[in-house]
Amino acid sequence: MRFGLDGLPLCKKKTGVGHYTFELGRALAAIASEHEFEIVSPSAFSSIDASLPPNLKLVNAGLDSLRRRGWWSIYLPRYCRRASFALFHGTNFALPYWASCPTVLTIHDLSPLLYPETHEKHLVLRARVKLPLAARKATAIITPSETVKAEVCEHLGVRADKVFAIPEAARACFYPMPAAESRLVCERLGVEAEFLLFVGTVEPRKNLLTLVRAFEQIIRSNSSKLQLVIAGEKGWLSGDLMDYLRDSHIGERVLFTGHLRDEDLRALYSACRVFVYPSLYEGFGLPLLEAMACGAPVVTSRIPSIVETVGDVARLISPTDVDDLARGITALLDDAGEREHRSTAGIAHAKKFSWERTASATWEVYQKLSTDYADSLI
Repeated sequence: MRFGLDGLPLCKKKTGVGHYTFELGRALAAIASEHEFEIVSPSAFSSIDASLPPNLKLVNAGLDSLRRRGWWSIYLPRYCRRASFALFHGTNFALPYWASCPTVLTIHDLSPLLYPETHEKHLVLRARVKLPLAARKATAIITPSETVKAEVCEHLGVRADKVFAIPEAARACFYPMPAAESRLVCERLGVEAEFLLFVGTVEPRKNLLTLVRAFEQIIRSNSSKLQLVIAGEKGWLSGDLMDYLRDSHIGERVLFTGHLRDEDLRALYSACRVFVYPSLYEGFGLPLLEAMACGAPVVTSRIPSIVETVGDVARLISPTDVDDLARGITALLDDAGEREHRSTAGIAHAKKFSWERTASATWEVYQKLSTDYADSLI
């Protein structure tokens, strides 16, 4: 049988959904080697720096920018029928408007609906209109956590037996880097010896203004030359953060690296004193597992989805309390023994997750839907 996956997340620099799409496709092809898998897109793919199994293909339908407007409504449905897919998986909140096969929809989170103030208005409007339709149309839905599953059932009116919570994983490229190697990368990037690290898109939901205010408190009470490193693309609605840094005396202690290669990220994860992730809302929190896999001690938000991801391995704080965040970071900075304990525990915890496990659970969903669909045609 042949299975299709949405390739649009791979048409630009890979972030969370792009990594999910690629790693899932590659792992599915590895565990179900007797079947064919296609990651399909109307646009050229971004550079792929990993080998593909022989039964996994990246298919560029070669549409121009004008015809891409009809991708979901006309061209992808036609391609699905022509390719005779046994199932199509929309890995990024969207599905073909009509389909000739069962469909799986991954809903990574409901932030546009639950935290609309942290998104651009046109994205919120699109989510309010299209996401409920896609959720109803999907044969099954996958979420990265039980928390998001419950939210999907509550806010989109979906039956619980239609939704499958399947955790994600850190990629295999993330593991501890020797100190001498990571130091060379840090020096090249302008990262100093002692630094806090955040990784993710610079957007309001990531709560970076609270992090910067907590960092300012720490700098005032600590004479060490601590640096805050923010690794990730600048996204939307980040003006308040930039204004605060411009007017603050700590602006020179904050480094924005922009998007980084995986090997550079691995070095930062491995070398940071503390990895800080004070997000207001997450579907899963993949950078947390990446940081843990590299041995970084973690301070993060005490919210359901993140607790589901990190268990008791991270130091948890209230993401809306600047003082609590500052105290949590300072406690780890001041206690080498706790840092070492959380580092060791984090490496072990991250190993509990793998893309093979993610793919195996996803494959079970595929098999069930394909069998049920075949039976319905008899």
